[in-house]
Amino acid sequence: MTTPEPTPEPSREPGRESIPEQPSVEFADRVFRSPLGIASGVFLLLLAALFAGDAMVRGEGRSPWIALAGLLLAVPLIVAFTIRPAVYANDHRLRVRNPFRSITLPWAAVADIRAGYSSEVFTQEGAKYQLWAVPVSLRQRKKAARRAARASQDDPHGRTSTAADVRDSASRTAPTDQTVADLRELASLHAGNPGAQGEVRVRWAYEIVGPAVAGLLLLIILIATG
Repeated sequence: MTTPEPTPEPSREPGRESIPEQPSVEFADRVFRSPLGIASGVFLLLLAALFAGDAMVRGEGRSPWIALAGLLLAVPLIVAFTIRPAVYANDHRLRVRNPFRSITLPWAAVADIRAGYSSEVFTQEGAKYQLWAVPVSLRQRKKAARRAARASQDDPHGRTSTAADVRDSASRTAPTDQTVADLRELASLHAGNPGAQGEVRVRWAYEIVGPAVAGLLLLIILIATG
């Protein structure tokens, strides 16, 4: 009876060990939102619920139904313009969540991001999308300009510029302009990444449009048949 020959072990080069492949790490999104917009949205929702709830409880005849239809119309619109807007950015793409649409832009598709009277992102194909979550405040921009002017008067020859504090420099920039600068830096850093290639995708926010249209139709029907 013949014994099977042992299977030879794979040869290993001296000094080399098998290193397991490390899974690719995806960093969490950086989120940019307007705190003032969120606060005003919460306030308006509470106000709408208070008035509509009072009309539905104490109202007579068609009043409760009209209040319900008005609430169904108002709530999605309040959420759309105050709480919903946000900008998400990571190493691969920029995702813009506006009141009625969500736009996903791989960094390679972004041509520029600017802040004039509103914050906007421009694509390589010439399309333009507003950044509702990054509103421009001319008041904050003027305050930042005054701080920068005072700093230049304190150091007219720039003697301390080499040792200037970065946080102090950021304090002399309007928050919107600083956010746009951060997004532009991300675009320039990651536009060449393999995962940052692709086309722009636009999705309508049906979860906002649907209830708002239903509330509007119900309100029209109630008023027309009243």
